[in-house]
Amino acid sequence: MNLAFLPMLPLHKKWIIRGQEIWTRGIMVLMRVICGLTVEIRGRENIPTGAGLIASKHQSAFETMVFHALVNDPAMVLKKELLNIPIYGWYCRKTEMIAVDRKGHAAALKAMIAQARAALDNARQIVIFPEGTRSAVDSDLPYQPGIAALYSRLETPVTPVALNTGLFWPRKRFICRPGTLVIEFLPAIEAGLDRKAFMTRLRDDIESRTSDLVAEGRDKHFS
Repeated sequence: MNLAFLPMLPLHKKWIIRGQEIWTRGIMVLMRVICGLTVEIRGRENIPTGAGLIASKHQSAFETMVFHALVNDPAMVLKKELLNIPIYGWYCRKTEMIAVDRKGHAAALKAMIAQARAALDNARQIVIFPEGTRSAVDSDLPYQPGIAALYSRLETPVTPVALNTGLFWPRKRFICRPGTLVIEFLPAIEAGLDRKAFMTRLRDDIESRTSDLVAEGRDKHFS
């Protein structure tokens, strides 16, 4: 797919967006056929239409793909180093992903806010992983301040996302286990909460529902 869409790079970015969607759906088909992994999306009614901010749990590589099949033209918040990967980084630049210099401190935060505001102005959904990295199932990583900054500065609701993907596609492992990957969009957290209240609610919503989905997956596939 990377090679096939290279001729589209000089054209409008809608062609690359289409390629991302085809790539994601193709991976989902291969996961089902080769690995015995199916995907279940819950809470579709909570997916924002138009501009929005989505904060997702991150347990596997799957989350970096699946949003391309669920929302139109997502603006993914990613580490700036990914832009330097040949071909892949070119596509990220073309589709105006939100690249963050994790060592840039205040300047990096200011740049992230500016990019995010531009994405919202273009009616895009911003997708951020609050932990900043993939977490192992049952781990307890802190949530990074970037999501709080986006929430307060952009003054927009945040849609939390819980999941159980780490059960079947563990971080840093190539082999997948058969089962059902569940991605669940939760009701949005309204704008206007203070920073501490927002972070507490976001973490509680995501972590409690993720624990439920993990327990459900274990009972269904591993008991």
